[in-house]
Amino acid sequence: MSSDDRTLFAQATPGSSDAIEALISRYATGIYRLAYGITRSDADAEEVVHEVFAQLVDKNLGVEGHAAARTWVYAIAINASLDKTRGKGRHAKTSLDELLPRYTADGHREGDRAFLLSDWSGVPERQLLGGESRQVLDEAISRLPDVHRTILVLKDVEELSNEGVAEIIGCTVSEVKTGLHQARMAVREHLTQRLGGY
Repeated sequence: MSSDDRTLFAQATPGSSDAIEALISRYATGIYRLAYGITRSDADAEEVVHEVFAQLVDKNLGVEGHAAARTWVYAIAINASLDKTRGKGRHAKTSLDELLPRYTADGHREGDRAFLLSDWSGVPERQLLGGESRQVLDEAISRLPDVHRTILVLKDVEELSNEGVAEIIGCTVSEVKTGLHQARMAVREHLTQRLGGY
């Protein structure tokens, strides 16, 4: 963590508006993106941003021993986001196995032949992020188990390194790689089943 970050966190106590505003300016957007990625709700993401800063300021949480401010802040944001989803009973019922492609005993993929030929690699981002496709993409991410959704958001939205993700969620780099691959497979499967092959 840089000395500037340490100074800001040390100064961010109730009533220290300059330090708090500086922290909000630096971290609020990233916390919101991360919280939305996990909760899939604007209102919940906004609440998480407030909760994170309340913890940082009101409880005057120490930063000693934390190598990177963003890693530390994101870990707090992830816990607050997961608490939101668990408290509302979302994302709790679907297992990863239910979301991945299914195969027959002889190794062939189950389902429509078009699913075998689907290829999302050439689909422009604007096409996936607009209209019905965006809604289906949101559904796919929402259905992921908590840990897989968190890994996907940290890697593909926040663009953190495998090492950074592993540090934040408390697992190995190998587990991050496996979880990311599984999450992407599950999202692709949902897109394929709902939108067909491209």
